[in-house]
Amino acid sequence: MTESSVRFPAEWEPQSAILIAWPHAGTDWADRLDAVETTYVALVAAIVRFQPVLICVADDAVREQAQARLAAAGVALERVRFVAAEYDDTWLRDSGPITLRDGDGFRLLDFCFTAWGGKFEAGRDDLLVEALSAQGLFGDAKRQRIDFALEGGGIETDGKGTLLTTWQCLHERHPQASRDALSAKLASWLAQDRVLWLDNGALEGDDTDAHIDTLARFAPGDAIVFQACDDAHDSHHAGLAAMAAEIAALRTRDGQPYRLFPLPWAAPILDGGRRLAASYANYLILNEAVLMPAYGDPADAAAAAVLAQAYPGREIVQVPCRPLIWQNGSLHCITMQLPAGLLG
Repeated sequence: MTESSVRFPAEWEPQSAILIAWPHAGTDWADRLDAVETTYVALVAAIVRFQPVLICVADDAVREQAQARLAAAGVALERVRFVAAEYDDTWLRDSGPITLRDGDGFRLLDFCFTAWGGKFEAGRDDLLVEALSAQGLFGDAKRQRIDFALEGGGIETDGKGTLLTTWQCLHERHPQASRDALSAKLASWLAQDRVLWLDNGALEGDDTDAHIDTLARFAPGDAIVFQACDDAHDSHHAGLAAMAAEIAALRTRDGQPYRLFPLPWAAPILDGGRRLAASYANYLILNEAVLMPAYGDPADAAAAAVLAQAYPGREIVQVPCRPLIWQNGSLHCITMQLPAGLLG
């Protein structure tokens, strides 16, 4: 197969399943396990309405616990598949496979996962793609190990060769590399011919160093959905306003401005005085739906309305995500889509 046959599909293209890992007492969720399991149950219940879900479980006890919680909630278990794998935590967007279409097959990019620059233990998470691939889950897809720290939450593609990312994140991971050098590496590995950078925008309570999936997302039809802040007194206002201006200045490959969909801003959510990163941009796209993080805020409904405009024809489903942001991530962060045809 020639290199020109390799393509990084957009998230809204057809999917075979969603990949997640079930939280358990050996993860950082231990102190609030019941609350976060409630969110996972709601997430799986929403996913299986539209497509299968593949759930990593650390051992038989975790599988039995997950199965019991899902069954008690009436989840359609025939659309759930459990797979045994060891993991340090459950942020599958960053430790899971980044899948490219390679002609009639697939290529699984297995970048180094360093827990966002060595902030946490990640030895088992870094081996997850290899472990899943070795079990034959992905048929004859080729796994490509890449000695470079990159997380799935740090990149967005439109499926047509344009990548969107943030300078803060990539610079934090690779401080010696220039922007041109990073653009060239990303374009080569991810089969892109344009790399767009945002220099502004970051959320308090986000320990990923400004992952793009908390800030701005591509949508079909040359559109960008992004997290805005309309509260002039909020500490995020200046940074997100500067980011909005950057996004407005971006151009499609045809030289046109993107269609823009600003998301509303939730009121501050605090945990013992610590600000939590309640971003509506951290939504998950399914085959016929968009699952959006809900925070019990009046802005939830307004965010759903924006997403309905950006993704016409898809049902917008709210998933309660306050338990997730306690650990500094949200809905998109704990999931990874698997393109149609990938599962063996």
